[in-house]
Amino acid sequence: MAKKLYVGNLSWDTTDRGLQQAFERFGALTEVKIVTDRDTGRSRGFGFVTFSNEEDARSAQAEMDGTQLDGRTIRVNEAIDRDRGDRRGGRGW
Repeated sequence: MAKKLYVGNLSWDTTDRGLQQAFERFGALTEVKIVTDRDTGRSRGFGFVTFSNEEDARSAQAEMDGTQLDGRTIRVNEAIDRDRGDRRGGRGW
């Protein structure tokens, strides 16, 4: 089963390809995506990598969390799937 990891504290210079190269040694990746600002196109400093195998994802998380990538110490955690259904705001309206 596929497993998605959150990768935070990325350098502004890290690309999708660079993120892929950093994680592909742990196993097959099905998706790699750095999140960008929709107005400027600039990286928002985090991204996601999805492994086709859960065991590979666990290994990557254990080994990559707290390591250096493009001059920054990255954080790697299991991604939390957020419900995108109710987008009305934070005040309960």
